[in-house]
Amino acid sequence: MLLLDACIWLQRTDVVDFRNRVQDIPSQFIYDVYDFVVIGGGSAGAAVAARLSEVCDWNVLLLEAGTDETFLSDLPYLYPVLQKGPLDWQFETEPNARFCQGMRGNRCSWPRGKVLGGSSVLNAMMYVRGNAEDYDEWAALGNVGWSWRDVLPYFVKMENVRDPKIAGQPYHGTTGPMTVELIRNHSVLQPMFLRAARELGMKLAAEVNGPDQLVFAPLHGTVRDGLRCSTAKAYLRPVANRKNLHISMGSMVERILIDPKDRRAYGVLFRKGNRRQFVLVAKEIVLSAGALNSPHLLMLSGVGPRDQLQRHGIRVIHELPGVGQNLQDHVAAGGGVFLIKNPKGSAPLSVRLLEVMDVSTARDFLFRNQGRLVSMPSCEVMGFINTKYNEPGSRRGDVQIFMSAQSDISDGGTEGMAGAGLTYDYYARNFESWVYHDSFLIMPLLMRPKSRGWLQLASDDPLDKIKIFPNYFAVERDLDILVEGLKFGVRVASTSAMRNINATFIYDTEHGDTCHGRTGDTFFKCLIQHYSQTIYHPSGTAKMGPASDPMAVVDNQLRVHGIGGLRVVDASIMPTITTGNTNAPTIMIAERAADLLKYAHLPVLLREQHYRQCDTVDYQYHPAGDDTVPREVKGSKKVPPP
Repeated sequence: MLLLDACIWLQRTDVVDFRNRVQDIPSQFIYDVYDFVVIGGGSAGAAVAARLSEVCDWNVLLLEAGTDETFLSDLPYLYPVLQKGPLDWQFETEPNARFCQGMRGNRCSWPRGKVLGGSSVLNAMMYVRGNAEDYDEWAALGNVGWSWRDVLPYFVKMENVRDPKIAGQPYHGTTGPMTVELIRNHSVLQPMFLRAARELGMKLAAEVNGPDQLVFAPLHGTVRDGLRCSTAKAYLRPVANRKNLHISMGSMVERILIDPKDRRAYGVLFRKGNRRQFVLVAKEIVLSAGALNSPHLLMLSGVGPRDQLQRHGIRVIHELPGVGQNLQDHVAAGGGVFLIKNPKGSAPLSVRLLEVMDVSTARDFLFRNQGRLVSMPSCEVMGFINTKYNEPGSRRGDVQIFMSAQSDISDGGTEGMAGAGLTYDYYARNFESWVYHDSFLIMPLLMRPKSRGWLQLASDDPLDKIKIFPNYFAVERDLDILVEGLKFGVRVASTSAMRNINATFIYDTEHGDTCHGRTGDTFFKCLIQHYSQTIYHPSGTAKMGPASDPMAVVDNQLRVHGIGGLRVVDASIMPTITTGNTNAPTIMIAERAADLLKYAHLPVLLREQHYRQCDTVDYQYHPAGDDTVPREVKGSKKVPPP
């Protein structure tokens, strides 16, 4: 890794991107007062800060606890290596006997990005917008302005789709900051996955973001020219030289300052290096620290459940019992490994780390921008299915399927085991006999769990991480749905496309003693409860809802109930988790939030289109005439929902 990093510095000027890299503002140059302070430079925070700075008359400060992206984070194949490192907050869940039984300390690893760009720097880059019904459900819960018809223009606005097969569709954009491409360098197994899915009656399509989501398709990702396109690269680097946008890295926010009399946020207390300082805010604070850190900061600032705050001696400024509640995640069933046999005389069908970690692989990337380093290790084909537990006739699948040309045995446990947090004993008993054997992985993800988790303060010290109680499988139906997802993987192995390569479920060859000879659904449940894997989609912990909902934290304008001058803008505001990966919906939330803020603070100027827009951004705000909620985006196509 060190050698590759050095070679990138010497050979790949596009990755180094020296001219456009974000420059940290030193402490002594930070103003005393800003119009807006954005807390967290992640998937949402980077986008909203860039959009707010489009108004030249506003000064914007972005506070990020981490550093800038590294060179290695640009390489899609290496994303698992980034976890558990300095770019990761390294969260872990509290122990629970119902899940993560095969993990160290009975704790699930929950990677979260502590870096400019946030989790868009650590994630698997999969681009999924969710299902239209997800957003219509948000609107039905009392969140006016968040239906599919309302949010679709913001997806169009943010997209720069470069796949010619889908770029011309009216529900996609081609001029936005966030580049979307097909993941490069797929394996020989990819067409076989597609044939197997079709043989099982699944519909094949060019993408999963089209009119029908119950399809299987090659993977699209937030990548640009084969490399990761984080929100730091997409939104911040193009505007890093704006004089009205200050970006302070290595800045750990400790508390939001709120006047207890009029309950209005007026400043932010943070630590940069060994210096503690605060800034005042003239207009609003935007809290975009993520689904774990945003509710944590709210509670540290005196906003949240009364019992938790009082337990740690925190003054209760405003009681909001929903802060830290309603935690949702897309839990997955790990370990769906299928052994295969290569046809005689052919090259290996699957991808093994032994072949990837080779000089020729580095050469392919450094000199031709090709090879396995620009491929995706965890998924080549993605699809959505309905299980028997879903509503009859639903067009919103309850299980997402990842099909990958490598598995837990492909790397000998060097990456996957460490990233998932598996114990050495569990890995040895289940996978060690087959390390480096050719294989593929089918991983099912639970889409809309009925179980709800929660967060809990550890202390009043900002450095003490929030306690995470994901509460997976508290509702048995969630576990039953994942069992059906594993069964789908077994059916994939039974198709003619896979029988030709002797696809065999690894547990049909050697069960080990993990599940003590159990069979049928009981065996599948045992596997899931041992190898319960997060797909890094925590959400819902500061949910959006009307004031009549006692557990709502923000309203449909993302304003914190009962607190002036403070909005939450990240995945924590989702009332219910979306169907599919949550990074794209989080960026959409940021795009829409930026327009809500512009509309709130420049109503007259915006209607007359007279505000001073900074430098060379392609977009400017263009409301549709609605006095309460902006509905259209200039430059976006007026399209019906797919």
